Amino acid sequence: MPTVYLIDSIKINIYYDDHLPPHFHAIYNEYEELIIIRTLATLQGKLPGKQRKKVIKWAGDNQEFLIKKWNQFNPDN
Repeated sequence: MPTVYLIDSIKINIYYDDHLPPHFHAIYNEYEELIIIRTLATLQGKLPGKQRKKVIKWAGDNQEFLIKKWNQFNPDN
């Protein structure tokens, strides 16, 4: 589970051979939220509001980077 970016102490992970739709895992302490890359909608889980805001802001500015990493780690999806 590679961490592709770190926002303060929030890990942004993309897993190898993960399920569709293309998404990333935002992990903060005991919280985890799976966020769809293209829509930034929640697929599963929940982050605290302040941390989610930071993640969504960063992800909105870096969607192409996230898609590139998704395709790199999940070439069959």
